[in-house]
Amino acid sequence: MRYTGGYSGRVPGTGIVNPGESMKRFEGYMHGVNLGGWLSQCDHTRERYDSFICRDDIERIAEKGMDHVRVPVDYEVFERAEGFSYTDRLMDWAEAAGLNVILDLHKTYGFSFDSGEGEDGFFDREDYQEKFYELWEKLAQRYGTLYKRLCFELLNEVTDKEYCDRWNSIAEKCVSRIRGRAGEIKILFGGYHNNSIEAVGDLALPFDENIVYNFHCYEPLIFTHQGGHWVPGMDRAFRMPFDSTYGEYKKNSQCFLDCFSVTFDGYDENAGLGEEFFENLVKKAVDVAQERDVPLYCGEFGVIDLASPEDTLSWYRMICSVFDKYGIARAAWSYKEMDFGIFDERLSGVFDELVRVI
Repeated sequence: MRYTGGYSGRVPGTGIVNPGESMKRFEGYMHGVNLGGWLSQCDHTRERYDSFICRDDIERIAEKGMDHVRVPVDYEVFERAEGFSYTDRLMDWAEAAGLNVILDLHKTYGFSFDSGEGEDGFFDREDYQEKFYELWEKLAQRYGTLYKRLCFELLNEVTDKEYCDRWNSIAEKCVSRIRGRAGEIKILFGGYHNNSIEAVGDLALPFDENIVYNFHCYEPLIFTHQGGHWVPGMDRAFRMPFDSTYGEYKKNSQCFLDCFSVTFDGYDENAGLGEEFFENLVKKAVDVAQERDVPLYCGEFGVIDLASPEDTLSWYRMICSVFDKYGIARAAWSYKEMDFGIFDERLSGVFDELVRVI
């Protein structure tokens, strides 16, 4: 379906987009960090829940100038008797620190972005989908009145493109169920290929005025995931500097990546990777967001801890410059540990500038 309503964000008579000026901003969520590994991608023990993130962590994040945290939560947390107490406590901490919160359902019944989790069947089974809707209704009932400082993210990183139409339909129904209990809360959703930028254009038209389009960006993947043991085709000993040529990025991607990633066709192979790379990455998503009058949010972006601190800062500096130009809100992955920790000791030499950039 083609969207025909709303201001397109283009300068009349020119077809040129005004960067940032006309895209709706996701106010209160422009500069944040993920709390990965706390209530998701963890061993799901009470000890983990009670110790990995504490009030001091939330206060530290606020002191460094962040305006929000994105909180991944797996569905099994809410199946525990004390499950909701952790998100209740977080909301209290965040309010006291002046931080907003995005509650991200990182895994649901029958689906995980990580095939190793063994979750399967969500897009085909109505019983799993009904559990998904019911969980969001519970969350909406509990937290819907906090819409001025809380947002909902329906599901983390849909995988295969074949799920696109089914996911759009599920998302629309879920939003409708949430709206019965939380009419004003902002709701985020992203698309296939793990919330890829390319999927933004295939997202369903905004269901109402409180929808936010979400994407993740770890490009160039060969740099941000260098040596990552979970990356298909990756040599764990492989390293490369950020200041490499397009030709080197292309060659290394072909050698060490078996998974989907961007190509480097159309760039001068002898030129160093520059800001135009990130501009071209986000351009179509920005165009879609402007055309449909929705805010755009990058829910995850970051660099593996195997890259040097200096290169990590260079990558963040460049991609965030483009985010700033277009008014794209974001949350870095991740607060600590998880192979991407922003607040980890290894980044102490560049930390102050890093958090200013993010």
